[in-house]
Amino acid sequence: MPVDQPQARPRIAVIGAGGTISTRSALGSLDMVNYMAFGSTLNVEEVLDAVPEAAHYADIAPIRFSAASSTSVSYPDWRALVQRINTFERDHGKVDGFVVLHGTGTLEETAYFLHLCLKTDKPVVMTGSQRPLSAVSSDAPLNLVNAVRVAGSPDARGMGVLVCLNDEIHAARDVTKGATSRLHTFRTPDFGILGEVNGDGVNFYRRPIRRSYPATEFGIDHLEQLPRVDIAYSYAGEDGAAVRAFAAAGAKGIVIAGFPGGRLSPAQKEACIEALNEGIAIAISTRAGSGRAHVAHDLTGSGMVAADNLTCQKARILLSLALTVSHEQSALQRIFSLY
Repeated sequence: MPVDQPQARPRIAVIGAGGTISTRSALGSLDMVNYMAFGSTLNVEEVLDAVPEAAHYADIAPIRFSAASSTSVSYPDWRALVQRINTFERDHGKVDGFVVLHGTGTLEETAYFLHLCLKTDKPVVMTGSQRPLSAVSSDAPLNLVNAVRVAGSPDARGMGVLVCLNDEIHAARDVTKGATSRLHTFRTPDFGILGEVNGDGVNFYRRPIRRSYPATEFGIDHLEQLPRVDIAYSYAGEDGAAVRAFAAAGAKGIVIAGFPGGRLSPAQKEACIEALNEGIAIAISTRAGSGRAHVAHDLTGSGMVAADNLTCQKARILLSLALTVSHEQSALQRIFSLY
């Protein structure tokens, strides 16, 4: 019997949303590159059949959701996933937690969106893999098993959405994918992991304090789409063309992945002020990969908001949701300070 198996096993819903963790290559066990083009994506029942060890830790309820690559994920998928999780107990009975199998390309973005929009009070754990299920030394089986263990842990409640890969537990707000193919790809640069999954149990060492589901102010049930928000990158010689192009395309908000510290080129700053005058919200992040955007007074005085230490891709999600609440600078800044 596994060491941390409780007397009464938790009931965990495992949602199949595609990705490498659900993929088998037709090219054999040494293929770790071309499996998406020359392989097949298994449904969640087939994945669970391939990893029977997960059933040692929980009574598992499989839920089919998607077989898509994570690079195709967008707001309609996120909204549908939120609704599926929120209504599961109403339609299928009591559950103690959820695991979402997902591609790693946008896993951190899906995790943060769920983190902000779910209304369930149960733990939600996202996992994926760097190597397909068919690969020699695949990380898919243990990542799935460990995610089920975390979702069934009483200590996982109230943590927001968790991301579990490579024996580590991360907060959805803070984690990012930092390597293309290494197993140790998901990292939390500023604060480190929340805990780890070992052979003898699930162990947490700290808790995140920023607000997360279900105590959030964002309601998406009746939103067919979110306000358009784009990301403009800062680089030497940037002339503001990207900001002006996004404004012309109908952006309601733009996140700037600014120079470390949250600075802009003179031309980019000028373009941002033009966008602000057109009613477009501007949030300043940083391209550095960690650390807060220390936005100078000349930028905040112009109406821009600081995205704190969120990566630009997560700042985009929060700004999109924030714009469904308010367009006022003070309200937007409050939201970035709270979440």
